[in-house]
Amino acid sequence: MSETTTELPVVVIGAGPAGLAAAAHLLDRDIAPLVLEAGPLAGAAVREWAHVRLFSRWGELVDPAAEKLLAPTGWVKPAEDTYPSGGDWAEHYLQPLADVLGEQVRYGARVTGVSRTGRDRIVDTDRDAQPFVVHYENADGHEHRLFARAVIDASGTWSTPSPAGGSGLAALGEKSAADHITYRVPDLKDPAVRARYAGKRTAVIGSGASAFTALAYLADLAKSDDGQGTHATWILRRGISGSTFGGGEADQLPARGALGLAAKAAVDGGYADAVTGFRTDTVEPTEDGHVILIGEDGRRLDAVDQVVVLTGFRPDLSFLGELRLGLDERLQAPVELAPLIDPNQHSCGTVHPHGVNELSHPEKDVYLVGMKSYGRAPTFLAMTGYEQVRSIAAHLAGDQEAAERVELTLPETGVCGGAGLFDEPAAAEETGGGCCAVPSTLTIGAAPARASSGGC
Repeated sequence: MSETTTELPVVVIGAGPAGLAAAAHLLDRDIAPLVLEAGPLAGAAVREWAHVRLFSRWGELVDPAAEKLLAPTGWVKPAEDTYPSGGDWAEHYLQPLADVLGEQVRYGARVTGVSRTGRDRIVDTDRDAQPFVVHYENADGHEHRLFARAVIDASGTWSTPSPAGGSGLAALGEKSAADHITYRVPDLKDPAVRARYAGKRTAVIGSGASAFTALAYLADLAKSDDGQGTHATWILRRGISGSTFGGGEADQLPARGALGLAAKAAVDGGYADAVTGFRTDTVEPTEDGHVILIGEDGRRLDAVDQVVVLTGFRPDLSFLGELRLGLDERLQAPVELAPLIDPNQHSCGTVHPHGVNELSHPEKDVYLVGMKSYGRAPTFLAMTGYEQVRSIAAHLAGDQEAAERVELTLPETGVCGGAGLFDEPAAAEETGGGCCAVPSTLTIGAAPARASSGGC
């Protein structure tokens, strides 16, 4: 890379937790970052689930380099043992951090393409010596381009939720039934949203922490004075086993364990019915304004008013098409990282420490970090992203020893298996207790624990 190229900034895509942490680590290494954020504020995606509480504590949500950058401003770190909501995280940490970065963050800048200057993806000649060219659009539609020495894509996966269809494609009728469907945990404190679900029947599709949250919220609504008659149908592609509700009291992230218990309490309390081994094939409207879900096996469920689809997320790779990425064919995660996080293989122990080596691609100096680095794999934690960007910043600064000195200890996931081996109902039942089963002596109290998010 030429001296002129090294003087260019490192472009960071996304002003979320991982993107802003990347900028902080780059500054700590005397490397100029430029953060491009599609939204009008920092943490735009996080703000869309502002009503949901995280299952990580503040002490696990603040990056060390970011804290160092914030300290001179008089910023006070929230109590480490408390659990913020998404709104708290954005307001009390992400936005102050972006404010410190100042003009190094550009809002309303949606990246539409990344390539090597003068080189499409098929050209080899002198490729690595060319700077990156990044195209982006402002909110008013005006197009811009800039040049970069490296690109760190921390744009996340929030904008591309997975559909209801069991094949990974939208179910037949899913698009036309959009008025009945949401792909987010509903904010039942919002009066308009609350009215949409109160006293109604709602199908919740999914088996992760977001589905747990939605079930707990709907159960709370059913118990309220204005929510009588509210009922949920919980749709799982797998069967129910000891690991379905996570690690319970054994989970090293207590709020995450409590979240699974809250979902179990919703089912045990009769506020939700579980339908297992059901893969949605069709969303069929009824004449009276409801929808019926039809499975690949021909089963027709009772009509519902609303459908909450929480089947995970997937990375948007459309603007990276001219780059040479090395992605696992299943997870769409970097090939060296995929075996460490693959839910088909990775059980409920820890995620192995990883950094620049596992995140590198055939295209030199381009990295997918944060939730986007996991592709379609679940159970990402913020502290994982912070360690990723620390390692990458060290590498870009030429400190390879620090880049490869990756040390990260994560709590037990509390989840065995994911969307692969454990999808088959019979297989799930055969696993019995599994490595993370809820203990057989576990009892659920009358009042479920308050729900938290599964994101971080």
